[in-house]
Amino acid sequence: MGRAAVSGGEENLLKLVEADEPEENDYHLQEQVGFILRKAHQRHVAIFAAHIADLTPPQFAALAKLRDIGETSQNQLGSLIAMDAATVKGVIDRLKARGFVELSKHEVDKRRLLVNLTAEGRDAIERLIPVAREITEETLAPLSAKEAATFMRLLAKLA
Repeated sequence: MGRAAVSGGEENLLKLVEADEPEENDYHLQEQVGFILRKAHQRHVAIFAAHIADLTPPQFAALAKLRDIGETSQNQLGSLIAMDAATVKGVIDRLKARGFVELSKHEVDKRRLLVNLTAEGRDAIERLIPVAREITEETLAPLSAKEAATFMRLLAKLA
């Protein structure tokens, strides 16, 4: 790890220090990136569930992306919301059962399933977008605005 540069008087958000090579037995789970990310994710999911109890985060993601792009193939939707084909199929099936999305066959390639929001699905996602903004704010609440912006840039870099 290198030393973090502080330019223009910016606050050093991550106090990085030069470290000696870790000893073979010097492994602490609570200091590992995966463990910390999982804890942050669990916190975010709990906040999400407290505000949007009737949809899962993947279901919300599917509705939000369909709101943004309109009709698309089920596989393309999965790619856009970082879900494999089997997972997105289950998400779409559950949303269809609730009347939020409709499926149709592609006009040329009949094997290709297209998914689109229904009027009910569009109404639901439009109602939930402001709530989702509140969820993001609550998730990031322990951070200052500058820390939150840096955190989001760093997460995007890792993703």
